[in-house]
Amino acid sequence: MAYWLFKSEPDAWSWDQQKKAGAKGTEWTGVRNFQARNNMRAMKLGDKGFFYHSNEGKDIVGIVEVAKLAHPDSTAKEGNWECVDIRAVTDVPKPVTLDYIKTDKQLKDMVLVNNSRLSVQPVSAEEWKIICDLGGVKKA
Repeated sequence: MAYWLFKSEPDAWSWDQQKKAGAKGTEWTGVRNFQARNNMRAMKLGDKGFFYHSNEGKDIVGIVEVAKLAHPDSTAKEGNWECVDIRAVTDVPKPVTLDYIKTDKQLKDMVLVNNSRLSVQPVSAEEWKIICDLGGVKKA
């Protein structure tokens, strides 16, 4: 299993909206960055991801699961853009802030720290465990 981080501005698509999408989940549309698109192409069913609120909050607030493999993005008017479908799995009881992540020496190499603009990014297994522990996630 691989781990990921999905960034969203909460005024555009929030964690609460993601949870309301239910078990079927929803397309993660609108990604127009080749590296982020390629990350979605690499995903497998059941891969887990952090749901990160960017701009407002700047924190990891939930955990999602890949529910459908990469397919054409229904919002793309042109180009070869793809998306995956994700569904909410659980809240992160104690949201983990970007400010904290930047100060934790164990997380200094995290993509979120070094390429914070990338909207869909990989997370290492070690980073996943550390953030789940920090966030009070019992099982994801």
